[in-house]
Amino acid sequence: MTTIEVDKAGDVAVLKLAHGKANAMDTELCRELVARLEEAELGGAKGVVLTGRDGMFSAGVDLKRVAAGGPAYLREFLPALSDAFLAVFGFPGPVVAAVTGHAIAGGAVLAAACDRRILNERQGRIGVTELLVGVPFPLVALEILRCAYGTERLPGLTFLGETYAGGEALSRGLVDELAAPDEVLPRAIETARRLAAVPSDAFRHTKAQIHRPFDERIGEQRAGDDAHVERVWSAPSSLAAIEEYVRTTLGG
Repeated sequence: MTTIEVDKAGDVAVLKLAHGKANAMDTELCRELVARLEEAELGGAKGVVLTGRDGMFSAGVDLKRVAAGGPAYLREFLPALSDAFLAVFGFPGPVVAAVTGHAIAGGAVLAAACDRRILNERQGRIGVTELLVGVPFPLVALEILRCAYGTERLPGLTFLGETYAGGEALSRGLVDELAAPDEVLPRAIETARRLAAVPSDAFRHTKAQIHRPFDERIGEQRAGDDAHVERVWSAPSSLAAIEEYVRTTLGG
């Protein structure tokens, strides 16, 4: 099943999440995102735009799948989730998020993994809400958020799990600019093209320099932290909290 639609705008690959109403992230979507980014790089794309459907970029992790699959599902899903975040974060050329609507939890991390973020000014909230569900962030997600927004802002972004729309998202630095609904994607493509006009070797090296301290922490600490995060997510109390969140908040 195709979960990502691929288009080209000249040298820019446009990847549109097309996975159900909420673009919820499950194992299949995560693995396909990795594959599509690899194909874009091998196919010579100089930049990427990552986007979603009207009104919805991504609502984050598919918690219904987590609740139904339990520990066995989490063993395969959590590594796939981190790999998907890293595939976006580590793409050597520019990646621009056309945030067409809500970008919540894992969806907000996906946006943070991009080099620039353009938000629908009329419909779309962005924020990281994992702790409201009762589960911690994987290390990869937290380091990507740290790179995008700085260590000083992480407590404010994560502990309360608030989401922000429009001008407030812009003033807090969660996005780089706002655009009218029908201009989000064209503006993102334009931005990706402008960034891709920078000589590729210079852009790649500068991006790697910016990412280096975060990549180093991920390389040094991921194995141990991932094991701990999997234990916490798989604990009966966490799964019960996820099931309760699905029932009361998602109506599942």
